Amino acid sequence: MKIYMNGKLVPKEQAVVSVFDHGLLYGDGVFEGIRVYGGKVFLLDQHIKRLYEGARAIRLKIPVSDQEMTLAVEETVAANDIQDGYVRLVITRGAGSLGLDIQRTSNPQVIIIADTISLYPAELYEQGLKLITASTIRNHPQALSPQVKSLNYLNNILAKIEGTDADCLEALMMNHKGEVAECTGDNIFIVKNGILKTPSTDAGILEGITRNAVMMLAKQAGLEVKEVTLTRNDIYVADECFLTGSAAEVIAAVSLDGRQIGDGKPGPITKDLKKRFEKLTRGES
Repeated sequence: MKIYMNGKLVPKEQAVVSVFDHGLLYGDGVFEGIRVYGGKVFLLDQHIKRLYEGARAIRLKIPVSDQEMTLAVEETVAANDIQDGYVRLVITRGAGSLGLDIQRTSNPQVIIIADTISLYPAELYEQGLKLITASTIRNHPQALSPQVKSLNYLNNILAKIEGTDADCLEALMMNHKGEVAECTGDNIFIVKNGILKTPSTDAGILEGITRNAVMMLAKQAGLEVKEVTLTRNDIYVADECFLTGSAAEVIAAVSLDGRQIGDGKPGPITKDLKKRFEKLTRGES
């Protein structure tokens, strides 16, 4: 495996960063997770745009242009002969002193990993996921913008632990107002009376790129799509529920907190949107 490190492709054994890097010491940096289908990087321009916006938001200067970054991602995918896989693009603050002052750091690290990925077992895409509601809430949006995909994912990890402890591969996270936000790594949608609903960005969620793609596909299919405030009860009584994310793609959720959603199986609208998304990844729509 070849890893892109600051302008060079190196064997993974040589892909190292300083123990004084603030990405390691403080989770100070940003990242993107991006899919590859048929050797082509999916929605790369949108991911690159979000990466640079997130970096600007935390005053992290990425040492290469967005055009150079785009080429670097494509080069790394090609060097590892990834046909269907995943790219993790990481920017760290760089090495510095044992302190929080960003003015005492230098040499931000640009790291690109291209590999295969399997987030959920294949059978769960046919059967659907079980969810629980985590007691860990999403970070308050005034503490950290949810639009910044920072290297500090402890908030999500703690909720994920709650899910795995309950034998669930995903967990639902509420926001500081007790409203539905998102899952630990995925955005959430419900279907009620033929209307597709999802929390708005005001709920403190990441504006997912797969989320936006699915909303576009739903509108093209003639569905009414609403970004609204959702409660757990809305999910309990939904006709269908599904999650979206770069790694997860589109996957049904069939229960929450032990309560069956709909008929307990992936619903027809979920299945249709999953097929439409698969066609989009193949360049067929």
